[in-house]
Amino acid sequence: MKPTRYWVAYQTIARREILRFGRIWMQTFIPPIVMVGLYFIIFGNLIGARIGTMDGMNYVDFIMPGLVMMSIITNSYSNVVSSFFGAKHSHYIEEMLIAPIPNIVILLGFVSGGVARGLCVGAAVTLVSLFFTDFYIYNPLIVFIVAFMTAFLFSLAGLINAVFATNYDHIAIIPSFVLTPLTYLGGIFYSIKLLPEFWQQLSLANPILYMVNSFRHGFRGTSDIELTTALGVILIFIILLFIICMTLLERGTGIKH
Repeated sequence: MKPTRYWVAYQTIARREILRFGRIWMQTFIPPIVMVGLYFIIFGNLIGARIGTMDGMNYVDFIMPGLVMMSIITNSYSNVVSSFFGAKHSHYIEEMLIAPIPNIVILLGFVSGGVARGLCVGAAVTLVSLFFTDFYIYNPLIVFIVAFMTAFLFSLAGLINAVFATNYDHIAIIPSFVLTPLTYLGGIFYSIKLLPEFWQQLSLANPILYMVNSFRHGFRGTSDIELTTALGVILIFIILLFIICMTLLERGTGIKH
């Protein structure tokens, strides 16, 4: 009976999270599509025409995987951080924590919503890229695995942010001052091979670099980072953040007063 009860609980939470961003599709899908379209027009077509090629491909084709990855990161993160903080603010998270279901079910329910939103927006942005690039997927399995792992990772990160946030301003600090700089410095618009040796080594400390490059490998078959290394780094971060999330939920950090 317990596995069935846990499965029903997970489905309920995950369905609520998916319906939540589905009801506000104009806020969920339209802004990233418009933003990425502008990136393609400005950086891909206008500036890219002057740059020429990058890593043996047209510049617009080079930046396409990174722009899709940026959308996945932003949306998976924002979905969980806003939803979990809303649960805290409305005080119904306490009811979930005292229910006869393990915390891992609650965690996976919220994370599933973030993963679903990240993948859906990523798919929508990929479709938009058809108007600007020569669409080609080198390895569809790698594309899906990296997209899923990245969405899962940043959904966990969003939950950690929500746990420690005490007001709505706090849930915007990390995306603005941490996530955005790391994303732009993660190799979306350039190959780290262009950087001096010191900055190449420093760039390796940026986890988003591994996600963007492994994703680019799935689309274009080229990467600045070895694929197995990139996937290993992403997996390590997932395990680390998962443990942190479970510990925070078990302790009731930011929830129990």
